[in-house]
Amino acid sequence: MQVSFACTEHNLKSRSEDRLCGLRTAPPPGGSSGGGGGGQGGNGNYPPQSSVKTRPLPQGHAHMKEAFGRHSSMKYRNLGKSGLRVSCLGLGTWVTFGSQISDEMAESLMTIAYENGVNLFDTAEVYASGRAEITLGNIIKKKGWRRSSYVVTTKIYWGGQAETERGLSRKHIIEGKVLLIPPLSIMTMIIKRRDSDGDLSTGLRGSLSRLQLDYVDIVFANRNDVNSPMEEVVRAMTFVINQGMAMYWGTSRWSAMEIMEAYSVARQFNLIPPVCEQAEYHYFQRDKVEVQLPELYHKIGVGAMTWSPLACGLITGKYSDGVPDCSRAAMKGYQWLKERVYSEEGRRQLAKIKELHLVADRLGCTAAQLAIAWCLRSEGVSSVLLGVSNTDQLIENLGALQVLSQMTPQTVSEMDALLGNKPHSKKESRA
Repeated sequence: MQVSFACTEHNLKSRSEDRLCGLRTAPPPGGSSGGGGGGQGGNGNYPPQSSVKTRPLPQGHAHMKEAFGRHSSMKYRNLGKSGLRVSCLGLGTWVTFGSQISDEMAESLMTIAYENGVNLFDTAEVYASGRAEITLGNIIKKKGWRRSSYVVTTKIYWGGQAETERGLSRKHIIEGKVLLIPPLSIMTMIIKRRDSDGDLSTGLRGSLSRLQLDYVDIVFANRNDVNSPMEEVVRAMTFVINQGMAMYWGTSRWSAMEIMEAYSVARQFNLIPPVCEQAEYHYFQRDKVEVQLPELYHKIGVGAMTWSPLACGLITGKYSDGVPDCSRAAMKGYQWLKERVYSEEGRRQLAKIKELHLVADRLGCTAAQLAIAWCLRSEGVSSVLLGVSNTDQLIENLGALQVLSQMTPQTVSEMDALLGNKPHSKKESRA
């Protein structure tokens, strides 16, 4: 994996509330200072080109290189061993777009993210029953950003109510009516009437219709389907790529064995293998990303795109004194998160989080920034997806880029000792 920087032109400030340090506030050369630089003359110049100087990363990343550019503090990495360059922080739409936040807030989040070098936007056909894709598509169309300047990913598995509208059959992966998307105001009324009745088209063609895009950059199989032969899945993914509906395909929540099977089938029949696995990764979910995926990265080039770096907000400390009314754990459908907070294991994790907050205080960052930087320091992680509901959270999380340089072996070892759950590879276990 390779890494590149596009450094900020502003000097970093060191004050307690400056968790936003290093974020770009001025428009790029030739861009406007208004709402996100819409149109061809805005910050469609992003992502910036990386170049110039190189220096080694901290220990554990000896195979990576960093290059410094001129436009923002964002860093870019190859997606696995593919040639696709993605920002090491991406913006996810799970829970938020089309449901928890307004379309206006969603647009503000995307604008801030894009202006600060984020080029990766992740969604799925199942998010908010398709409304997340519609919201994302409307914003992209309104902003007028160059299609070549950003990466859109979506996920296929859960679609409509019918038996044929979910899973990874060739029919479901490909299918979906290509609809003419009405104006946003009309579409909002349509969605309210069709909230979750499964009437919206599913499959990749349905996603492209809602996104108003000719193609997505990556289509993910959003869990393995035991009812669909692996060869059928790989052939269908190869088909959508050959038809120009996607550039790459990846997996989400697949086991290492399942990913290897897909790779073997692709090589056997001269098909296209997956390039990336989406996996949950945070302080309390480590084994897959730290042990299994690095092995796959070195063997077959599969990278890791991770999600939930803050463990659904648990790591921020917001649940230390219970479940706030405005928190995600208090939302309908998130009883599992509330139970997790109040469980014995949850209380042990909250105790460890309090100790890690002291580490964050010493480093001059927030608990969220420390947790995200900790995820980014892991070998093989191409990008960490952020799930935020307001602009303050987004700006704070983007500030994690400035903390990454402080993830020294000593700091990481101290954090491992506090967590007490560092996984070991088979080779280390034998030793």
